[in-house]
Parts: sequence; C-alpha cells; structure tokens
Amino acid sequence: MTNTLKSSYQKTPYKLSGNGPRNISVLKEAFQNIDENLESDIYGNGAIIEDFQTKIVKILGKEEAVFFPSGTMAQQIALRIWADRKNNRQMAYHPLSHLEIHEQDGLKELQQINPVLLGTAERLLTIEDIKALQEPVSSVLLELPQREIGGQLPSFEELEEISAYCKEQAIALHLDGARLWEVMPFYEKSAEEICALFDSVYVSFYKGIGAIAGAILAGDADFVQEAKIWKRRYGGDLISLYPYILSADYYFDKRIGKMEGYYEAAKKLAERFNACDGVKTVPEVPVSNMFHVHFDKPINEIGPKLTEIHDETGVGISGYLQEKSEGVCSFEVSVGDGLDEIQEDVLHSLFEKLAKL
Repeated sequence: MTNTLKSSYQKTPYKLSGNGPRNISVLKEAFQNIDENLESDIYGNGAIIEDFQTKIVKILGKEEAVFFPSGTMAQQIALRIWADRKNNRQMAYHPLSHLEIHEQDGLKELQQINPVLLGTAERLLTIEDIKALQEPVSSVLLELPQREIGGQLPSFEELEEISAYCKEQAIALHLDGARLWEVMPFYEKSAEEICALFDSVYVSFYKGIGAIAGAILAGDADFVQEAKIWKRRYGGDLISLYPYILSADYYFDKRIGKMEGYYEAAKKLAERFNACDGVKTVPEVPVSNMFHVHFDKPINEIGPKLTEIHDETGVGISGYLQEKSEGVCSFEVSVGDGLDEIQEDVLHSLFEKLAKL
C-alpha cells in the first residue's frame, strides 16, 4: 500500500504541500539570470558567500554568520561550541528534536554530548521543564515550530521567560530555526526580534524557502569564528558552495514576502480538513504554514482511499501515512506556492471526497 500511495502522489500534477517539484528546475530557475563570469566562492571565502552571510546576519540581528551545506552539521557544531564553553557535555532538548530522531545519534557519537530530554513527546517543552532539570546543562535547544507534533509553538511571552531564565542560569539558548521564517506571521515579530532571545541561531533555506539546500548559523563574532573552524573539521568547507548559496539567495528573495500568505492559506486549509468527519488537524488552528492531519482510521483503510482521490482529482494529498496510535494515522502539510496552482472547484471536489472517507 505504501508504494502505491507514494506512486499515486508522485503522478499527480498538483500538490497540497510545498513549492512545486524538487527537481533540477529548482537550480535552473535560480541560475537563469546569473552572470556566467561571476567568480565562485573558494573554501568559505569570496563575495558570493560573504555577501549572503552579511545579508542574512543583518536580518537575524546577530554579529556574524556562516553558511553551511546542512543544518545537521551546523547544529551539532553549535552545541559542541556551547559544551566546550560551559565545560559541560550535557545539553537539553525536546524528545522529538531532529537531533534525537533523525540524525543517527550524530551529536552523541561525534561530539560525545549527552542530551537530556525535556518534557514529553506529545507536547511542547515548557519553562517548567527547564526549571525541573536535575543537573546543569550547557545549552537548551528550542525548535520553532516543533515539527513532529504538528508545528506547535509556545507563546512569545513564554519564549521571553525561557530566554531570561537561561540567561540567569548561564545556559546557552540555541534556536533550531529551520522554519523560523514561517513562524514570523504568527508571532507578529521580525526575525531579529525572535532571534534576540537566543544566543545562537540556525536557519534553513530549503524548507519554506525552497532552495536546493543550505543553512546559516549565526551568533556573536567569537562563536562564529569557532563555528568556521568546526565547519572545516566536519568537511563542510567544500571548495565551492555557490550552487547552494545562489539558490538560497534567489528563493529567499522570491518567497520571504509570501510567508504571511502561506500562513493564512494554511489556516483556511485546516478548516476544510476539520470539517470532514473523522479528520482533525494538529494544531486545530495552525500557527505557521504547516500542520498535521489525523484520520480516525488505520493506514490500511485510508491509504487506498487517498490513492483513489489522487487518481480522480489530480491533487496530491500525501505520499505517505504514519501510524499515530491504534486506528489513527496522519501526514504533514506544509503550504507553499503549490496550493495556489489548484483551482477552487478542484479543491472543493477533493474535500467532498475526503468528507466521505
């Protein structure tokens, strides 16, 4: 069933999620107006990389920034720096942090850093969870939004409380801002205002922004200089990173102004899912452009029906389903440019069919 659902999804001309096909056209579009004589970056130096780092660090409001080929590399390095500075190999994050469940224990195996899990998997971590820590930690990582529980967010007031408490306790506060751009509309805050609460910040350029890959790690000048050394140690200083940088720059400019629209569209789309019997979204009202959709039926019932809807409407709902609990399955939606390509009458037909599942 899994392969059938995935195949039917891939064949659909339209998708509820994302910014369009992730194929080589993403790079071709980004390069269409680039001067072919533009000089490449070389091992982390050159105008291409330095100008982009300067551009993004001003937006984030930090002293300096360094471009990485991946966020996995950037965040492991950030946490190593804080562990060294605090002389403490313990740090803390949510049980469903990307570092905990998607990185093959890279933080533990490569850096010998021991993560303490804050709170429980089904909810956001809170300031009370941080205050309840039994042993000192070098850093706390917060992911905004918390993807694995539907993209939920703490209030900005709680973020301020967490930031103040960590400062009082000399705990470094690191932002997993893979989707930072997408939460700005909900908070009604600039990137700089959000990042001011954190000692170090990672942002991604391939999720809501839709570039081919790449990340920025930002913080104070000394922190970033250490990060550059670790980047070399990790093999992140490729001879040239310009395909990542130029596409990140292009799609950042193209989509950063659309985040409010994605957010509003996500809320309307969630309403339509919640109007269907046996379907609900988590959170009920999205706080960014992403949310999870839960069906009160098992995968073996929902999968074939989604496959039928794909074939009948030409709209890809999802190429996968996850079992959440007995008799309940789910998938993730991240609204981007793709939703705008779907005509209203087609969406109406799709949700009529979903209502009959």
